[in-house]
Amino acid sequence: MPQRDYYDVLEVTGDADSGQIRDAYRRLALLHHPDRNRDNPEATERMKEINEAYAVLSDPEKRKEYDLIRQTYGSAASGRFRQTHSDQDIFRGSDIRQVFEELSRAFGYRSFEDIFRESYGAGYRTFEFRQPGAFGRIFVGGFGAGGAAGKPAQPAGWLEKLIRYGLKKKWGIELPERGKDTNDILTLSPEQAKTGGKVRYADKRTGRELSVTVPPAAKAGMKLRLKGMGEAGRGGGEAGDLYLTLAFQSPLLWKAKNVIAAIRKAVR
Repeated sequence: MPQRDYYDVLEVTGDADSGQIRDAYRRLALLHHPDRNRDNPEATERMKEINEAYAVLSDPEKRKEYDLIRQTYGSAASGRFRQTHSDQDIFRGSDIRQVFEELSRAFGYRSFEDIFRESYGAGYRTFEFRQPGAFGRIFVGGFGAGGAAGKPAQPAGWLEKLIRYGLKKKWGIELPERGKDTNDILTLSPEQAKTGGKVRYADKRTGRELSVTVPPAAKAGMKLRLKGMGEAGRGGGEAGDLYLTLAFQSPLLWKAKNVIAAIRKAVR
């Protein structure tokens, strides 16, 4: 399903307040819930689209970032937002679980875990372990712990850490854990910022050299996401992502560097 403007997905205007966004999501989640549309193969994809739009627009920080992108890219803003945000980024801190559970209790629908596991697959699953004298099943949420609406969740709460420690200490079982995201700055020349294209980036942390695609007319402060280029995961978990914040060299500094390079070349 092609990416659409998040406001259009929720059928609200750009100045809708938080209450209107929540009401719109409840109405659409009820209308398009997969349990009400079992004969419609597109219901799950439609529900994913609604979930994503709500998770972004119900979070003040994510919505502010999205609105800035929307000013530049219009209806294509959701696709641009997706370039720098994973599912984990988008759903972290969302209160979607609470809304879903309310619908489940009121209408007898399947639980939040069942729907999201069906929709998002391996990123949202239970982890089953079997060891001599031990058997268990632990829920592993791919989208983070989920704090109060508008507040980012901590990467791992004390309960999760305690469970991980206990399993590893007692039975040597290590749950899959996603690697940490990393951040760095990618400095562009005025010409690179204007035309975009492939730009060489050297990761000081790992020594890797990467070719990064920069969009034309890039703006300072824009973030580029390099999936899987962050810290390695543990216990079979996926690697984190690398986020590069774009910065520009001043035109005068760039010209000075070119002049110095030309002089050095001439005197050789």
